[in-house]
Amino acid sequence: MRHGKKVNHLGRKAAHRKSMLANMACSLIEHKRINTTVAKAKALKQFVEPLITKSKTENNQTVEKGTHNRRIVFKSLRDKYAVTELFGSVAEKVADRPGGYTRIIKLGNRLGDNADMAMIELVDFNEIYNAGKPKKQKSTRRGRSKKADDTTAVVEETAKAESAKAEEPKVEEPKAEKKADDAQE
Repeated sequence: MRHGKKVNHLGRKAAHRKSMLANMACSLIEHKRINTTVAKAKALKQFVEPLITKSKTENNQTVEKGTHNRRIVFKSLRDKYAVTELFGSVAEKVADRPGGYTRIIKLGNRLGDNADMAMIELVDFNEIYNAGKPKKQKSTRRGRSKKADDTTAVVEETAKAESAKAEEPKVEEPKAEKKADDAQE
């Protein structure tokens, strides 16, 4: 029985498995999508999603905490270019996503050995799939009161009115009158 055994060993020793997952995670971060077997994709998803969460929290923390997160991620990935990419563009894209950073799409069976193949990709980097979907507003479990919504609407309207006043061109009528008076004389 396999009660409580959550790690898929993938037919490899621990050191080989850790190296393989680190290499696959670096490739995923660099290329934003990779093709692999379904079993490896599921293992990679469990490996890489906590690392992406750590990269995302750097922007909200102090410098010491951000450095600590970089070191923890580097311990797993062992590639400074992948860590830089992860903490740069990837963390920027997934900043507002509360989890579920990767997607596994099954592709069918491989011709040579009939293995189940899949494509694993970073969700926010697929512009074709996400193009038609509008961004959702963040929602909370508790409903916001109407009073709070009304005050924000009033504040937004006053801000719009002030910006419209600032953008209006000032009319310079007195100069035009002076020119007309000069022409009459």
